[in-house]
Amino acid sequence: MAQAATEQSWDLEADVVIIGSGAAGLPAAIKAADAGASVIVVEANYDIGGHAIISGGNVPLGGGTSAQKKYGIQDSPDTVFSDLTDWTIVQPNGWPDYRYNDRAVMRAFADHCAPTFEFLLENGVKFKDIPPDNQGGHNIGNSAPRENHAFWTKGAGPESPNNRAGTGVIRPLENSARAKGVRFLLSYKMASINREGDKTGRVVGITAQYNPRIMPGQAAPLKSFRSDGNIESTKPEMKIRAKRAVIVATGGMTSNVNFRRMFDPRLTDVLTVAGEPYSYQDASGELAATAIGASLWGFANQTLENGDNIRTQRVLASKWNYMT
Repeated sequence: MAQAATEQSWDLEADVVIIGSGAAGLPAAIKAADAGASVIVVEANYDIGGHAIISGGNVPLGGGTSAQKKYGIQDSPDTVFSDLTDWTIVQPNGWPDYRYNDRAVMRAFADHCAPTFEFLLENGVKFKDIPPDNQGGHNIGNSAPRENHAFWTKGAGPESPNNRAGTGVIRPLENSARAKGVRFLLSYKMASINREGDKTGRVVGITAQYNPRIMPGQAAPLKSFRSDGNIESTKPEMKIRAKRAVIVATGGMTSNVNFRRMFDPRLTDVLTVAGEPYSYQDASGELAATAIGASLWGFANQTLENGDNIRTQRVLASKWNYMT
């Protein structure tokens, strides 16, 4: 049986503990810090960013953003919501892609689209000064152009394959988070979410395990591009108390073959995942959450065969392939 929060021995503590430092974790950290909370972000990799830092930096946000208004593009939260839930809207691939979307989730997304865009600008993200378009995105709706494009800048970090524009989103958010006092525990993989009592008490923190990354050709674990604000530790295990909240922002599950095959048995280990070996989506967040009672839904959305959601390798003798 787990010990009560007051009896556990904690290595670190903060008001809010966030698992993952990618496109979800960094904004969550900034918002928590803005609200006056102390924040620790736990990241399994040797540096921040997750999948997002090696992405193309294409950000589909509409609903009446300042960029849309600047270029005379008419859009609204209601239009975004309609685009993402209407069975009658058929995409260029001939499918009504949004017929299984959760309406409550899409309503929240639509209402927060434009404020999220302004939040990114306020926290240093810069986008190309061109009209929003629908290039580089999948399934973002037909009624208005909504895709905004970040860009790579020199000094964004040596870990950026082919100078990926995702650094133009992630590095400014990292800078903002660090400036607001957010601390980062890197190279630690979340092992469990801890609760008071056995299985029924409130969440009080997490356990994380040391996860050094040594890539082929490297003699020692890789290091973060920045060190200020990082918590230095090589302890095999760290227990981190969350006085107010634990936020799971681990990214996804597509690198976990057994997990993804629950959605579609064809998704065997023959298929690889873009972003590996830098960033793995190993379902750790989903597994830890379900272990304490969370449920999963939306399984059908994993099996819609449109765009490049399911694709095979197109290059022989190459373990990881990237879309360019």
